[in-house]
Amino acid sequence: MDLDFELTTDYIPLCDLLKYCGITETGGTAKQMIAEGLVSVDGQVELRKTRKVRAGSVVSGEGFTIHVAGR
Repeated sequence: MDLDFELTTDYIPLCDLLKYCGITETGGTAKQMIAEGLVSVDGQVELRKTRKVRAGSVVSGEGFTIHVAGR
Protein backbone atom coordinates (compact mmCIF):
# COMPACT_ATOMS: atom_id res chain seq x y z
CA MET A 1 0.00 0.00 0.00
CA ASP A 2 1.48 3.32 -1.12
CA LEU A 3 -0.03 6.36 0.61
CA ASP A 4 0.43 10.13 0.51
CA PHE A 5 -0.18 12.20 3.65
CA GLU A 6 -0.32 15.99 3.64
CA LEU A 7 0.75 17.76 6.80
CA THR A 8 -1.26 20.76 7.96
CA THR A 9 1.20 21.50 10.80
CA ASP A 10 5.00 21.43 11.12
CA TYR A 11 5.08 17.75 12.10
CA ILE A 12 3.01 14.75 13.20
CA PRO A 13 4.01 12.18 15.84
CA LEU A 14 4.86 8.84 14.22
CA CYS A 15 2.25 6.85 16.17
CA ASP A 16 -0.48 9.32 15.14
CA LEU A 17 0.56 9.14 11.48
CA LEU A 18 0.16 5.36 11.45
CA LYS A 19 -3.28 5.66 13.03
CA TYR A 20 -4.51 8.47 10.72
CA CYS A 21 -3.36 6.62 7.60
CA GLY A 22 -5.20 3.46 8.65
CA ILE A 23 -2.09 1.34 9.10
CA THR A 24 -3.29 0.55 12.62
CA GLU A 25 -6.73 0.92 14.18
CA THR A 26 -5.52 2.47 17.44
CA GLY A 27 -2.63 4.53 18.74
CA GLY A 28 -1.77 1.71 21.14
CA THR A 29 -1.34 -0.72 18.28
CA ALA A 30 0.82 1.84 16.45
CA LYS A 31 3.04 2.27 19.52
CA GLN A 32 3.45 -1.49 19.86
CA MET A 33 4.36 -1.82 16.18
CA ILE A 34 7.00 0.92 16.54
CA ALA A 35 8.41 -0.60 19.75
CA GLU A 36 8.85 -3.94 17.96
CA GLY A 37 11.02 -2.26 15.30
CA LEU A 38 8.54 -2.77 12.47
CA VAL A 39 8.53 0.85 11.25
CA SER A 40 11.24 2.79 9.42
CA VAL A 41 11.53 6.52 8.80
CA ASP A 42 13.70 7.50 5.84
CA GLY A 43 15.17 3.99 5.69
CA GLN A 44 16.15 3.81 9.39
CA VAL A 45 14.31 1.65 11.94
CA GLU A 46 12.59 4.03 14.35
CA LEU A 47 11.84 3.05 17.95
CA ARG A 48 10.65 6.45 19.22
CA LYS A 49 6.85 6.34 19.27
CA THR A 50 6.37 10.10 19.16
CA ARG A 51 9.16 10.88 16.70
CA LYS A 52 8.36 14.09 14.84
CA VAL A 53 7.67 13.19 11.21
CA ARG A 54 8.08 16.21 8.94
CA ALA A 55 7.37 16.97 5.29
CA GLY A 56 9.62 15.06 2.92
CA SER A 57 9.88 11.99 5.15
CA VAL A 58 9.05 8.48 3.99
CA VAL A 59 7.60 6.12 6.61
CA SER A 60 7.54 2.44 5.75
CA GLY A 61 6.94 -1.01 7.12
CA GLU A 62 5.80 -4.41 5.95
CA GLY A 63 3.20 -3.78 3.26
CA PHE A 64 3.05 0.03 3.44
CA THR A 65 4.88 3.21 2.47
CA ILE A 66 3.70 6.68 3.48
CA HIS A 67 5.08 9.75 1.68
CA VAL A 68 4.67 12.82 3.88
CA ALA A 69 4.16 16.12 2.05
CA GLY A 70 3.94 19.67 3.35
CA ARG A 71 1.18 22.15 2.75
